[in-house]
Amino acid sequence: MSDKIYSLGLEDRDRLTEKIGGGIPKGSIMAIEAEYGGGKSVISQRFAYGFCEEGYRVTYLSSELRASSFIEQMDSLNYNVEGHLLDENLLFLHAYMEQRQEGGGKPLSKIMDAKMMWKADVIIIDTFDAILRNDKKFDHLVRESDERQGALEIISFFRDLASAGKTIILTIDPTTLNDEVLSPFRAITDVHLQINMEEIGNDISRTIHVNRFSGMGQQVGDRIGFSVRPDIGVVVESRSVT
Repeated sequence: MSDKIYSLGLEDRDRLTEKIGGGIPKGSIMAIEAEYGGGKSVISQRFAYGFCEEGYRVTYLSSELRASSFIEQMDSLNYNVEGHLLDENLLFLHAYMEQRQEGGGKPLSKIMDAKMMWKADVIIIDTFDAILRNDKKFDHLVRESDERQGALEIISFFRDLASAGKTIILTIDPTTLNDEVLSPFRAITDVHLQINMEEIGNDISRTIHVNRFSGMGQQVGDRIGFSVRPDIGVVVESRSVT
């Protein structure tokens, strides 16, 4: 196994590892963009399970799912994570967004101060845009037209983690943030994936567009078609173009 990547594993179940060039570079920052329902959470969940199966430590922070819902969701995809949770290979956290509670409205500060969260090899934040939108400090900077200044502190924090070998994966709904907020985060990504969704009859066609993939020696497909099937999970379709 390469010492430069975190393998996605599951080669006997799907072709995602093959299409993505074997894995995700260590010490990289990755963004997965898709509109609501586009499949960014499913892909990040597939990544998380594959990483755990390969023996890496993973932190998965969700702004939507609580622990029980996360386990049910993973089980429905046949990504059974109970053992990984019990073995502490996987740390699941729920980002509580209720601002009325004491200390509410500052999820970014809480996340950045949560040292346990950043001890893993791979840290997945799903969805990152929800955390930005619910942070009072960041929202204030946006209202003052100082989005880039608000992003710089977070970007510096991520870069320090990446330089220590951590890989950070952010899922983002680009329709919820303006370009002034998004562009600094897009600019720092080593890996940038965009998922497009199209309805064809009664089916939904999803395609991962690989906009950027730095630090890989192997070929990475520029478009990866996939579907999501109950009890199977992510299935890479032959219609993908490399």
